[in-house]
Amino acid sequence: MAKKRGSLLYLSCAIGAAVIWGFFAFPLRRIAQYPPQEILYFRVFVSFVIVWLINLLFRRQQLRNDYLQIKNANKPERRKLLWLFLASGIFITANWFTFIYVINHISLKAAAFAYMICPIITATGGFLLLKEPVTRLKLVAIGIAVLSVLILSTASLQQALWSVVVALMYAMYLIIQRVLNLFDKLNLLGINLMISMILLLPFYLHDGGPLPSAAEFWVVILIIAVVMTIIPLLLASFALNGIPSSTLGITIYVNPFISFTVAFIWFHEQVSVHQVAGYLLLMLAVVIFNWSIIRGAFVGKAGETVSV
Repeated sequence: MAKKRGSLLYLSCAIGAAVIWGFFAFPLRRIAQYPPQEILYFRVFVSFVIVWLINLLFRRQQLRNDYLQIKNANKPERRKLLWLFLASGIFITANWFTFIYVINHISLKAAAFAYMICPIITATGGFLLLKEPVTRLKLVAIGIAVLSVLILSTASLQQALWSVVVALMYAMYLIIQRVLNLFDKLNLLGINLMISMILLLPFYLHDGGPLPSAAEFWVVILIIAVVMTIIPLLLASFALNGIPSSTLGITIYVNPFISFTVAFIWFHEQVSVHQVAGYLLLMLAVVIFNWSIIRGAFVGKAGETVSV
């Protein structure tokens, strides 16, 4: 019983992160007049300050524990960890930049399409790189997901390429997080933000533009940093303690479903019947892929026998 409830908690965290990101278009469109790289700079800088203030003021013991874990590792393992930290920071930074650019300068549907491709890449990568098991039912779910992607494919090569890049960056980030799941999640996020800031700082200094003076810009950046960056990344990282990266990858399909709804209802982007059908298939794929967890949780609540 406790095991099933724990699995449902991890799954809920994964879905929660995807739901939050599904509404990302709202704050981004409020500051669409600013260049995407400028939004990215301040998103990372503000997130970095917040996370490290929390860690240094309230979580010194957790920092010390993770530092000792790295220090006590043998030399090959330490080198592997450092490379994984670096790769993680690079992939999430690339994902942030391309995602901002696509939403503000390509289309919401292209951004949503990226997160349709992402779970397929993540599930495949988890199977090939991490040897995560894939059952027949999960293979059926992946097949349905592939079918939905084919239905939603368009003739726009530009949109397709941008979608693939966004998806690949986040899929690789998720796979690496699965490997690093022994580290404290807030510390890990702090390391990712530190690497991201080091990568972006030379570009920011080169651009040399004045600080935005509009109060709305800073309010939106703060919302993006806390609500759209720190909270969902922590939820996604926590979820990886109890579910494989392939499952987390599939739950990301909630994100494009919400993005699709937002694009259609709020931003009035044109949506065809076959696109609606494709999104509904995506939701079916999410349910099938996670059916064992969902069924187990509800069976347990109904009072039937559930193995502990």
